[in-house]
Amino acid sequence: MSLIKSISGIRGTIGGRSGEGLGGVDIVKFTAAYAEFIKRSNPGKKVKIVVGRDARLSGKMVSHLVCGTLMAMGADVINIGLATTPTTEIAVTEEGAQGGIIITASHNPTQWNALKLLNSRGEFLNDAEGKEIIAIAEKEDFDFAEVYDLGSEYKNETYDERHIEMVLNLPLVDKDAIAKADFTVAVDAVNSVGGVIIPKLLKALGVKNIIELNCEPNGKFAHTPEPIPENLTQIAGVMKESNADCGIVVDPDVDRLALVMENGEMFVEEYTLVAVADYVLSHTPGSTVSNLSSSRALRDVTRNHGCEYNAAAVGEVNVVSKMKETGAIIGGEGNGGVIYPELHYGRDALVGVALFLTLLAKSGKKMTELKAGYPPYFIAKNKITLTPDVDVDAVLKAAKEHFKNEEINDIDGVKIDFADSWVHLRKSNTEPIIRIYSEASTMERAEALGEEMKQLIAKL
Repeated sequence: MSLIKSISGIRGTIGGRSGEGLGGVDIVKFTAAYAEFIKRSNPGKKVKIVVGRDARLSGKMVSHLVCGTLMAMGADVINIGLATTPTTEIAVTEEGAQGGIIITASHNPTQWNALKLLNSRGEFLNDAEGKEIIAIAEKEDFDFAEVYDLGSEYKNETYDERHIEMVLNLPLVDKDAIAKADFTVAVDAVNSVGGVIIPKLLKALGVKNIIELNCEPNGKFAHTPEPIPENLTQIAGVMKESNADCGIVVDPDVDRLALVMENGEMFVEEYTLVAVADYVLSHTPGSTVSNLSSSRALRDVTRNHGCEYNAAAVGEVNVVSKMKETGAIIGGEGNGGVIYPELHYGRDALVGVALFLTLLAKSGKKMTELKAGYPPYFIAKNKITLTPDVDVDAVLKAAKEHFKNEEINDIDGVKIDFADSWVHLRKSNTEPIIRIYSEASTMERAEALGEEMKQLIAKL
């Protein structure tokens, strides 16, 4: 069993003994700690918290425990039912709530679930806030409400429609151009909430021909849910056999967007953000942000538009912070996460779909032609396992010294930028490993760079 407490929330496998997995006691304890944190942040106020969940098998059970615990802590609950992560984030601000809990383990397999915790802006908590909640939970430093102070539950399952309406109202989303293009679009939603909202969005955008794969929100994941090439053979085959113009793949909570080209090949997750940013920058110049482990292609495209690119530490909350600091008009992460502040500060596959289809329609090109116009980069992902007694920070410091004559960024591990490639070394927060991401103009060179770095670390 596994239970992981981090800046990303509380994540674990369902069941087991308390403290070893995400069992009922753990769900109640961490939900109560979050409610206590929200109450302390809003003294004297009756707090309101939004709760949404993806369709995984344990979702309904976890939702009952979460909503009941919040009410037991004296908080009113706005239960929006089955909802994507970005939909829940939007609901927090629309409801004027003091926080929100998204019940989803994102791309993790079926046995996992998690509590993702939001602030009053519908954004993820920062590191200090997350640690405070964990401390409250560990000490069980919370008091349940007296009977007359219990919270109430209100259900509002209209937020799919509201989210879609907000996406369609964005100036850069051109519904008429998409409808005129008469696209055929295939969708793989891994039998979670994307199977409901993505077809709804496509129909609202004027797409008449939709091929639905794994779009029943029953939580029975048809394949490993992370939207990476080895898990997407079904939709790749459909794209080859049909006349579809675009393939859309989302993870269980719909904050990541992967695209499949008309020939069945991946557009590559890294290039979801690159293409959408290219379209946005061509109409509204401004700065962009991605994390240190994302493709250099975003930097290149941004500079081609005469604009400034900035890198952030890995993690959505860090990307959002850097975007606010630099006034970025678009940003995100290389895992297919598009953040478009004109809608909200959160990774959102819906806005990614709408902006990408607008770009595709206006370009008059096939996806393969569009992809060919972007800088060609390939990322290799490796790791090296160390013995528990190794000082990982010391190893990273030594690597930084070794490459002191190169361009170095050490805000999150050590990233070394070479003239035609880069490598990023990060330590894991949960195990004694160093993650090694490398990028170059060919996969062979990227893999070789990763191997060279593994050998160097072994020596260090």
